[in-house]
Amino acid sequence: MSKYIFVTGGVTSSLGKGIFAASLAKLLQGRGLKVTIQKFDPYINVDPGTLNPYEHGECYVTVDGAETDLDLGHYERFLNLKTTQANNVTTGRVYQTVINKERKGEYLGKTVQVIPHITNEIKRRMLLLGESGDYDIVITELGGTVGDIESLPYVETVRQLKWELGNDAIVCHLTLIPYLKAAGELKTKPTQHSVKELLKNGVQPDVLICRTEHTLGKEIKQKLARFCNVSNEAIIEAIDAPSIYHVPVLMEEQNADKIILDKLGIKSSGKSDISIWKNFINKLNNPSKEVKIGFIGKYVELQDAYISIIEAFKHAGVENNCKVEIVKLHSEKLNDDNIAAQLKGLKGILVAPGFGDRGIEGKINAIKYARENNIPFFGICLGMQCAVIEYARNVLNLEGAHSLEMNADTKHPVINLMEDQKDVTSKGGTMRLGAYECSLKENTLAYNIYNKEIIAERHRHRYEFNNKYKQKFENNGMIASGLNLKNDLVEIIEIKDHPYFIGVQFHPEYSSTVAQPHPLFISFIAAALKV
Repeated sequence: MSKYIFVTGGVTSSLGKGIFAASLAKLLQGRGLKVTIQKFDPYINVDPGTLNPYEHGECYVTVDGAETDLDLGHYERFLNLKTTQANNVTTGRVYQTVINKERKGEYLGKTVQVIPHITNEIKRRMLLLGESGDYDIVITELGGTVGDIESLPYVETVRQLKWELGNDAIVCHLTLIPYLKAAGELKTKPTQHSVKELLKNGVQPDVLICRTEHTLGKEIKQKLARFCNVSNEAIIEAIDAPSIYHVPVLMEEQNADKIILDKLGIKSSGKSDISIWKNFINKLNNPSKEVKIGFIGKYVELQDAYISIIEAFKHAGVENNCKVEIVKLHSEKLNDDNIAAQLKGLKGILVAPGFGDRGIEGKINAIKYARENNIPFFGICLGMQCAVIEYARNVLNLEGAHSLEMNADTKHPVINLMEDQKDVTSKGGTMRLGAYECSLKENTLAYNIYNKEIIAERHRHRYEFNNKYKQKFENNGMIASGLNLKNDLVEIIEIKDHPYFIGVQFHPEYSSTVAQPHPLFISFIAAALKV
């Protein structure tokens, strides 16, 4: 029978519940336990697929095509496993399921209420992964903070499950211990109130994880224990770390995994074996060289908008034993007059994915500069489409060439709406989503990078390369080196006579992990190091 760990948050959002959950899972995995993590988000959107990055950061896509919270990316990067739609649940999905059941008459005339109908549906989904028999431990992260009105059904469900599961379930509460500079003191009151809010809803935390900028002394821990009904040894310090990858090591130093296993009644001895992880950190901390990469996008000012790409660069940097310095450049601010000055000194240029026409011309300008100046170029999704547009305009001389997404009246729609998208009117969950197979042509850059004929990568898009122009492109030096054989969709383009120029319709960043850095990022950094 699976054991359950629930991770709640208090005081403020963005404390790092996902990083803590992934770090704890890494330590438990290092003990030979089979672990998975799931995220429950309290917003009423069915999924984050229709949310602007300014609202919710990156939308992460699983292999089975679920548009999910960005924390699932952390889960995969830390644990080197694949998540699915079962690993991310929203209030919108819960209510949608309950309402559909009510419409079908499955509640036999009962009045449908938050308790028991909504909480029962949440409970069913919380137990689903554990009931599969595939995992020893299921970690469940609750989004938001205790006290949010949206979170109340989830906290109530946790209360019920703790009562039903007994010693097979515990609650870890992540909270903030702020430092008041004027007073020169760490303050425990926010945490005390956060725990009291949990207690008011019938949930006693078993472990406190305290986010802090300064080390917690013995006196602070004793005070927390006394006021929060938690044992001294179950108060874990989560001090600011140099990177997210250092967190598992900091947790291990405090025996966090052993404390939690003891609470769950799982016998353990020694320490978790995370030697491979520590080797990664050692390389991350001690690179022998450095490379400067230009990152072109329209959300570069947002920390979480491209988080999977940023982390994939770190993985590839370690693999190449170098530090990747990312220079973020807003595509709206790039033009013909400043492009040379803005991109000066860069050893590689990545053009990011996205939607809409804002900043498109800046991306196209950057690609033209990379192509003409033999700078390694890597385009992802819209970045690949922009490379096609740029080549059509400036090499094939197709005046006004564009994507139908940006210009419905273009005479040369080199990027076209996919056939199966033409009758779609609903926005949510209707794109080409999830992993699809792609066949690589031999003797191409793509084939040499992957070193195999068939690959599978994750997609999130509505528009595609227009095959009516394919022969014209290939006759003039841009080849389609990766194809989906079922629908002849062009997945990868590259330029033959260039040090490194490749664009992919899919999102390779979703598949990069600490244990398995993505080959496209590895080869891109390797090419940049040669410039």
